[in-house]
Amino acid sequence: MFTEIFLVLFGIFLPFFGTALGAGAVWLVPRRETDVLRKSLYGFAAGVMLASLVWSLLIPSLERSRTPTATILGFLGGIVFFLLSDSLFERAAKKNRFTGNQKMAFAVTLHNVPEGMAVGVAFARALTDPGSALDSAFLLSVGITLQNLPEGSIISAPLSALGKPKRRAFAAGVLSGVVEPVGALLALLLTSLIEGLLPFVLSFAAGAMLYVAADELIPSLDGDSGKKTGLFSLGLGFALMMAMDVIFG
Repeated sequence: MFTEIFLVLFGIFLPFFGTALGAGAVWLVPRRETDVLRKSLYGFAAGVMLASLVWSLLIPSLERSRTPTATILGFLGGIVFFLLSDSLFERAAKKNRFTGNQKMAFAVTLHNVPEGMAVGVAFARALTDPGSALDSAFLLSVGITLQNLPEGSIISAPLSALGKPKRRAFAAGVLSGVVEPVGALLALLLTSLIEGLLPFVLSFAAGAMLYVAADELIPSLDGDSGKKTGLFSLGLGFALMMAMDVIFG
């Protein structure tokens, strides 16, 4: 039993470690961020997120749902939720003069909550049904961990380029992933209430991820300088994540 609890805790915190590791890229990139480097990071992150929302979230949601209704409603719900959140953030930004990087950090942090909840519910099922359920939970956790790697870097690297100390930039990237294990542990405690909502939670996270990629990352690839590199990075990130999901899945 102790071993199972350890594995569950490890799986719950694994996505957070992915974010922290990605944020550590701030120590590897130069202080002055060029358009090519920025668009490469954003493009790669967008590609990873687009592949992840399909293979790590939408497909598992459909597999766990008797009908596609919960998946469709969750997916659209995630998009609508971020549309409303974005409107509220824009109003707050006008009063407090938030920067684009702060908006990016807010969006990435917010969409990590349903991801964490999905992982928590998956591992809660594994506690009551060891074996295949534990394998399935780890596959979900690993998939989300992989797509969290570039998320940490797209927060920390731009902050460093703006002149923030590398330690503070790294901390900002790490903090964006803290909500993930918090959401997972909360879902683990409340699993008896929300276990049936797992298909909805998975697709909700997918909708949120699509919104972040389409609203924050892909538009940043526009412009002549570094555009082609960014688009190639998008395809590379998508292909890599797709391959990893197929291999692990």
